Amino acid sequence: MTESAAALEVCSEARLFDGWQRTFAHDSTDLGCRMRFAVYEPPAAAAGPRPTLLWLSGLTCNEDNFTQKAGAQRLASALGLTLVMPDTSPRGDEVPDDPDGAWDFGLGAGFYVDATQAPWSQHYRMRSYLEQELPALLADRLPVDLARLAISGHSMGGHGALTLALRTPERYASVSAFAPICAPLQCPWGHKALGAYLGEDRASWRAYDSCALIEDGARVSALLVSQGSPSTIGCATATTTATSLSPARSKCICAGMRSDSEFRRIAHLGVDE
Repeated sequence: MTESAAALEVCSEARLFDGWQRTFAHDSTDLGCRMRFAVYEPPAAAAGPRPTLLWLSGLTCNEDNFTQKAGAQRLASALGLTLVMPDTSPRGDEVPDDPDGAWDFGLGAGFYVDATQAPWSQHYRMRSYLEQELPALLADRLPVDLARLAISGHSMGGHGALTLALRTPERYASVSAFAPICAPLQCPWGHKALGAYLGEDRASWRAYDSCALIEDGARVSALLVSQGSPSTIGCATATTTATSLSPARSKCICAGMRSDSEFRRIAHLGVDE
């Protein structure tokens, strides 16, 4: 057992659809802070590791958003699927935040990168955390089958799911994204976050841009991108949101892949990004 696994703390637990919904905390070596993540263990997990979905949430979220709002545990229970929901950034008093207190950068907005610029580089290493530290911890202590691991996410989390899978496709049995920030090189959210975390050299940004990764030859065997109707987020952010969550760019991701990839546009009234 690893040192970080030995220190895994159960923060809360509750029975849910005959399984267990738990929140854990541990001291992260990659992030240099205390981190939390949520796990739903279906009833079938009592017999051993199960196929697992890693869900990455969007801007301002933490491990509770999908856990409490999506209602995914009912289906996960029926399918025997373990759900893992990490936080979206490092946390703690020692972790720097947006100097202006903005919601689209810093705490709750780690963009799933390994920052290279001070002061962010000390803690903002979500890429390494999700690619190395967290999977090792999960496999060591929880009913997770890393050979049957899927990844998905929404908005910033969709960006994270796509880029993680495109860089290391052998790790994931499937990849999907809902209204992803799929081309941060071409949108305000991406310019702000990648510029601060990675510096001015835009060549280094390409590892965190799904469209750029596909242009550079990255592929997965299949993926699903699902996009809603034009955003109804408040007028003050509507332009930025429409640019960052571009359906046209999401569609281009699937067009650049093989024929077994799908772009799905949800046009039902009231279903937005």
